[in-house]
Amino acid sequence: MTDFDPTSGKFRKTLLVLLAGGALALTACGDKAGGPTAGEKVDSAIAKTEQAGADAKAKADQMVSEAKAKTESAAANTSATMDDAAITAGVSTGLAKDPDLSAIKIDVDTKGGVVSLSGPAPNAAAKARAEEIAKSVKGVGAVNNNLQVKAM
Repeated sequence: MTDFDPTSGKFRKTLLVLLAGGALALTACGDKAGGPTAGEKVDSAIAKTEQAGADAKAKADQMVSEAKAKTESAAANTSATMDDAAITAGVSTGLAKDPDLSAIKIDVDTKGGVVSLSGPAPNAAAKARAEEIAKSVKGVGAVNNNLQVKAM
């Protein structure tokens, strides 16, 4: 008997191994009608992972931009509040130095650089001086002089 004798057991075993290997190879390649191949599944999974990563990066970038905008806005508001407080202190100090106004309770409020004066003034000249004192403080944009002249 030779190795190629179709009646030999060795030939049959070799043929069986070759047929099984071919069947496995065809299964691995996949039938397009039966669904995607293993390689196509891996490629699809990689593409989905890359897209998820890109989506996550875009969302993180957006969140960073929003946080930066909020921080800048808060910083501007804090700066404006600090400026208003400094203006109020400056006006109050100036009023306290005036002999006609120092003994009188004048309320000073500042918002956005606009000073509002309220309370009593001993006379019209003192009321006008209070407004000039307020206008002379750095950062004051306008003065609302609501002082009431009261006879003492």
